[in-house]
Amino acid sequence: MKAHVYESLPVDANGYVQWTDTDNKMWATLVKRQDEIVKPRACKEFLKGLEILDFGDKVPQLPELNKILNDCTGWAVAPVPAVIQPEEFFTLLANKKFPAATFIRIPEEIDYIEEPDIFHELYGHTPLITNQAYADFLENFGKMALQCEPSDRGRLFRVFWFTVEFGLVKTEDGLKAYGGGILSSPGETKFCLTDKPVIKPYNAMDVLRTSFRIDIMQPLYFVLESFEDLFNVLIDNLPNMIRESRELGNHTALYPPKPKSEDDAQKVMKC
Repeated sequence: MKAHVYESLPVDANGYVQWTDTDNKMWATLVKRQDEIVKPRACKEFLKGLEILDFGDKVPQLPELNKILNDCTGWAVAPVPAVIQPEEFFTLLANKKFPAATFIRIPEEIDYIEEPDIFHELYGHTPLITNQAYADFLENFGKMALQCEPSDRGRLFRVFWFTVEFGLVKTEDGLKAYGGGILSSPGETKFCLTDKPVIKPYNAMDVLRTSFRIDIMQPLYFVLESFEDLFNVLIDNLPNMIRESRELGNHTALYPPKPKSEDDAQKVMKC
């Protein structure tokens, strides 16, 4: 069965979206489910952000959410179409704006959606944007990406993928998740701290040589020694390391090739 085609809802002159009752019910269901799952598995910085944002039972309106983010770190969420180009994505980050498409998954796809919806973007990412160190990292990542050659940005995005989306961190309470791709997905949140995936210390060259698939549980996660180590991820010679990583080639992938047929692909997709 072909996945539902999503389109961002229009935003009025004041930045508000007319969410339906079905949309709000979906948001409330997702938040209630995920709140219980992340509590023992997310880093304290993420949980603190959840407290600050205090998500309710309706899809947050961005002007109201942005008042909180601006007070915390000077950031905001920018409404965008379902898909934007890399140049726009990195430009938004460099200007302290996190992109979010204004649509939410339909009830029939509560456990899987191919494109990141507003639940993923707001619940998965904005709690940590209340943290200054994390917000600074996102801003610097955007600026560095814009300085790189366009041909290098795909490889640089691996840094984003294995930190902002699927990063783990050591804490005094053990290994915890901070990546938004993990913490917006019930399956990934539970899976990432089991003995099933490979867990490796974060190393810039390893990350740059590691490919990934977006449609399966991640078979590999990279771990920071501490949350403050995000400062060390974007090293000055990263552009040179990108070129070196390309010369060295990718590590052997830990995942199977993506199924060719659409029906087979749907079987391995996850939220």
